[in-house]
Amino acid sequence: MGRILSIDYGKKRTGIAVTDPLKIIATGLTTVETPKLMTFLKEYLAKETVEEVIIGMPTNMDDSDTHATPLVRHFIQAFQKHIPEIPIKEVDERFTSKMASQAILQMGLKKKQRQNKALVDEIAATIMLQEYIRKF
Repeated sequence: MGRILSIDYGKKRTGIAVTDPLKIIATGLTTVETPKLMTFLKEYLAKETVEEVIIGMPTNMDDSDTHATPLVRHFIQAFQKHIPEIPIKEVDERFTSKMASQAILQMGLKKKQRQNKALVDEIAATIMLQEYIRKF
């Protein structure tokens, strides 16, 4: 059985989360500098069995594109070109960063830790993945 990998794509940093092999629990994996993302994914996928990748599609409340939507679409095309054997599926990512920030606040982390944007990205990817497997 393969895992499901979640990508919270950003211009500078990308949060990544993954399920366990049984697809029950979503866990934050890491945050990667976006220019190094494809290399990271190729290396990770060479070591781990992943059945599916989900990626957050940024949209406004009226479902129109945001400034980041074209960046995500471009990455999806690159992913499909370089890693065609693994399907990639778009999911709604609205509010995940806000939910991640709230989760960090509720964890009682110190102010410096709460300001760590890489942690927010990783947790956002985890929340997105947990919601996806809950519906699975």
